[in-house]
Amino acid sequence: MPVEQRAHTLARLDELQIPYELVSHAAVFTVEEMERLQLPHTDRIAKNLYIRDEKKRGYFLVTMQKDKGANLKELRSKLCSKPLSFASEDDLYKYLKLGKGEVSPLGVLNDADNAVTVIIDNEVKNHELIGVHPNDNTATVYIAVNDLIKLLNAKGQKVVFLDL
Repeated sequence: MPVEQRAHTLARLDELQIPYELVSHAAVFTVEEMERLQLPHTDRIAKNLYIRDEKKRGYFLVTMQKDKGANLKELRSKLCSKPLSFASEDDLYKYLKLGKGEVSPLGVLNDADNAVTVIIDNEVKNHELIGVHPNDNTATVYIAVNDLIKLLNAKGQKVVFLDL
């Protein structure tokens, strides 16, 4: 299924005429594994977290600099949310049709109900380029951050920009 996910994602980028650079690689599950691959633009690879509130009513996909730590208490405060924790693999598949290690803001292309809010760190927003999985952890796609935002807006996905 990951290859199908990648094809679907790249087709959507092509449809919106969003230029990208695709790099195939061995499957990776963490940022540390990504760094060992010595990919181009390593400084633009994003860390992506899939989290939920304690009542499982709010789901969030957080995109930040790969070397930043995630402070869920601080994020909870900024979102005026119930306590936050990492979502389960079942929830990841249920809402985004992704597996472990495939979390990406591009995963919301599979979010039929726009149930997941995308949170982008302002530091990432200010970069020209971002590297994320194309819904398949055996590749990285580099696109302009503005194009990522364009894609999310075209889908009607809720996007929030925060200082993380």
